[in-house]
Amino acid sequence: MSNFSLPPKNVRFILIGLLVMVAGYILMIGPAQTDPDVFNEAMFDFRRIVASPVLVVLGIVIIIVSIMRTPRKEEEE
Repeated sequence: MSNFSLPPKNVRFILIGLLVMVAGYILMIGPAQTDPDVFNEAMFDFRRIVASPVLVVLGIVIIIVSIMRTPRKEEEE
């Protein structure tokens, strides 16, 4: 792993960020609309409008921070 450009701790944070993003996208999924003439109020739920986009953006921030973070000298050894 010495030839890899990122330390293992940063790679773990990248994977955590990806999992957070996947969780946000899963929260956006809802039931299928069976009748096109009936309006479904569930599409304006707090989970779909607020919680899932916040998780996706949080995952992106975690990934960016984990890529940009440089390890300290104590962590390299």
